[in-house]
Amino acid sequence: MPQLVLFAIDICAVVLLVFGLYFPRHRRRDLVVAYLGVNIGVLAVASALSTSNVGAGLGLGMALFGVLSIIRLRSTELDQHEVAYYFSALALGLLGALSTSSAWLNGGLMALILLTMFLGDHRRLFRHYRHQILVLDSAITDHVVLIAHLEQLLNGRVHTATIQRIDLVNETTIVDVRYALTARGPATASGSPARSGAHR
Repeated sequence: MPQLVLFAIDICAVVLLVFGLYFPRHRRRDLVVAYLGVNIGVLAVASALSTSNVGAGLGLGMALFGVLSIIRLRSTELDQHEVAYYFSALALGLLGALSTSSAWLNGGLMALILLTMFLGDHRRLFRHYRHQILVLDSAITDHVVLIAHLEQLLNGRVHTATIQRIDLVNETTIVDVRYALTARGPATASGSPARSGAHR
């Protein structure tokens, strides 16, 4: 398979990854350009190194280190699925640039990456499981009472509840909760003790 064909397959794969999988599911416009830039950047660097006298391993290692540093040192927090899309875009770029004894293998691996992201990030996979950080307007120090209170509040079964902070002066509790819904959605009764939360 000619190198230009691999380039074309990579471009099609990253377009499908970004505009067919990521953006319709998560709607973060700022990461669209990030994924496209990482993919094309790695594709260009890896292609140039593969045809130069510079040690391809050293140069490629430095390029990957730079990309991973950018991901790690971002000022805004990335969710784990967004990091997975970063690595997928990076891997697609590498596979599109590096020649192997069987170039069809690269195309097959690209398809495997897309299939993995399609299935792993599918909305129906573990769709009842949720993660929230809640701020309760009462200081609850008893773990059993806290679990019962959270299950009633969230209308679900709590699997883990990690207390991050208890403020006895202002009567608040900050708790990290991972739970599974037992109905269509969380209960929203009046007087709910959850003042704020970050849903993931």
